Amino acid sequence: MFKLIMRVLVGSRRQGNARQSTRAHVPRWKTPDHSPWRAPAPERPDPKPTLRTITGKCYVIDGDTIVISKTKIRIAGIDAPELEHPWGKKSKYAVVRMCKGKVVTAVLGEDLSYDRLVAECFLPDGTDIAAELVRQGLALDWPKFSGGKYKHLEPEGVRKRLWRASARQQGRMKVYDT
Repeated sequence: MFKLIMRVLVGSRRQGNARQSTRAHVPRWKTPDHSPWRAPAPERPDPKPTLRTITGKCYVIDGDTIVISKTKIRIAGIDAPELEHPWGKKSKYAVVRMCKGKVVTAVLGEDLSYDRLVAECFLPDGTDIAAELVRQGLALDWPKFSGGKYKHLEPEGVRKRLWRASARQQGRMKVYDT
């Protein structure tokens, strides 16, 4: 009776003179070791990306580029005139006036633009630097990257003024004295 019970529990059967197990043989090295001395498996990282920020005083390069802690940052969602274009220096010095003596917080995105990290930049009082530049008419909303976030802040005629000034300087537009 004992042999019959063991055969049922263990699952062996007779084939000729040899016994053969119906269970698949698993080598010991493939079986999980649940001994207490093993360290637990590391937890999976959180799939949600965390917001990375850089905080510090900034150095202004132009209207849409600043440096914080030796990191070049492009202000996200706007297009400011280059320094050599008309309104370029005004745009730069508007950022200088806004940031002078203040700690700027840059919330980094995942994009790069000409070896610059792209970030939304804020002053300690929560002012969005990009929004303020657009409101002053010294930068344009860049809908491709902002999704039109700053479009409502643009003063009337600012696109024509900034584009025309840039085209005139680059020789693409004739200006006639009348």
